[in-house]
Amino acid sequence: MTDGLQAPKIVVVGAGWAGLGATDTLVKQGYDVTLLEAGAYPGGLVAGWKTAAGRSVEAGIHGFWYPYRNIFAQINQLGLDPFTPWTRSAQYSPAGLEVESPIFQNEPLLPTPLGTFLYPQFKRLPFLDRLSALPLLYALLDFDNSSEAWQRYDCVTARELFKEFGVSARLYRDAFEPMLLVGLFAPGEQCSAAAALGMLYYFILAHQPNFDVVWCRGTVGEKIFRPWCDRIEQAGGRIRTQRRVTDVQIDESGKINAVICGDEKFDADAVIFAVGINGMKKIVAGSSVLKSRPEFQNLQNLSGIDVVATRLWCDRKINIPRASNACFGFDRTTGWTFFDLNSLHDEYLDEPGTVIEADFYHANQLMVQDDRQIIAKVKQDISTCIPAFRNAEIIDSSVIRLGQAVTHFSPGSYQYMLPVETSFNNLLMSGDWIVNRHGSWSQEKAYVTGLEAANLIIDRFGRGQKAEIIPVEADEPHIAIARQVNQRLREFANSYLPDFWLP
Repeated sequence: MTDGLQAPKIVVVGAGWAGLGATDTLVKQGYDVTLLEAGAYPGGLVAGWKTAAGRSVEAGIHGFWYPYRNIFAQINQLGLDPFTPWTRSAQYSPAGLEVESPIFQNEPLLPTPLGTFLYPQFKRLPFLDRLSALPLLYALLDFDNSSEAWQRYDCVTARELFKEFGVSARLYRDAFEPMLLVGLFAPGEQCSAAAALGMLYYFILAHQPNFDVVWCRGTVGEKIFRPWCDRIEQAGGRIRTQRRVTDVQIDESGKINAVICGDEKFDADAVIFAVGINGMKKIVAGSSVLKSRPEFQNLQNLSGIDVVATRLWCDRKINIPRASNACFGFDRTTGWTFFDLNSLHDEYLDEPGTVIEADFYHANQLMVQDDRQIIAKVKQDISTCIPAFRNAEIIDSSVIRLGQAVTHFSPGSYQYMLPVETSFNNLLMSGDWIVNRHGSWSQEKAYVTGLEAANLIIDRFGRGQKAEIIPVEADEPHIAIARQVNQRLREFANSYLPDFWLP
């Protein structure tokens, strides 16, 4: 800064998409920023590292979907080229191949949701079952991502919602529940209907290309976060790894003036927390300051979902028709995905054998199994999808257990999630579980909330230029009109009908 005043000291906790986005924004505007990461490497759950044998592994594969407009803009700004081309995907059950998806942006553009309905190539799901989804369109129109809509639908399970709107048993079992298992990471009876509607609309139904996805050509840590961290440090930001936050300190006025990591203290004029629910709960439990406030006490009502990430190196090349694949029906409450890393990652393009990543979500029962049991299950399940795997030998493998690692959008959880602003006027929140109105999900939402937190700091200190946040692409005209009509009808009903119905 050039105004001669000392730059405000900002401490950001958590070096994932949210924390890096906030740190990058503030460092560029001349703030004195320290980024604290509990792990050995920046990146949180998407950081990669090396095994003892020098092979790359990471805590699960993360896709980058067509509507990730802010992340793509940041990657372009960094001058990086980390992504594959747009990829097709497939879905398997124990019966074999169930559906193949096209690259939707390459198909003739149809008004939403016709393209999503017509272009996937279903192998077994009857057309009449697919038609049973049509009444559900009303719920998608009614859910406009407002706080009122979240409150209406969050107390209902996704399974109850689909049943109420007449979705056939087969369509639910073979299409909707698999989407929930790999999108919200839990079975429908454990997912909030509000979260299910938000996720389905954002990733699949809002616009025909939204389901199109690219993948990082290596670990996200190596391809994106490490060069990004280098830029942040070159600009004057400080990144401190292996710093686990144990408390915060407040002054006489109730403002936070420091973040405590064991015996270390980091002075702060403002703080941004950018950690997942599980990490935040641990911080609150150990913090005499935070756990004195009801909003932070109530975080104990939230939970995460167990994930098991595996990587297998095989002794031979095996033809895998699609690089990315989702699977259902192998375990009642667990969804999983597998990826052909020979096709996706630069490191394995010339590998003599096949390299597979298989990630399991809501993997409670796998968490207690040993590595040998897990790898045997992975090979058996993949062999059901790709029979040539039965004759392959596993020459190396990695198993990573991630307890309570991803957000569980359980029924009733919305009321306990925090907004970006808290009752501490200089403590801000960010992450994929934070309440905001942008409409994005997953990694994109985490990044956007990091920018939102940084912008609030810029507003409050009156220093610097706020980051531009690209809004979610507007609803198509017919959807926008239908939502306006529905809103008017809802307002009329609320005005003239008794307000005694259970929401």
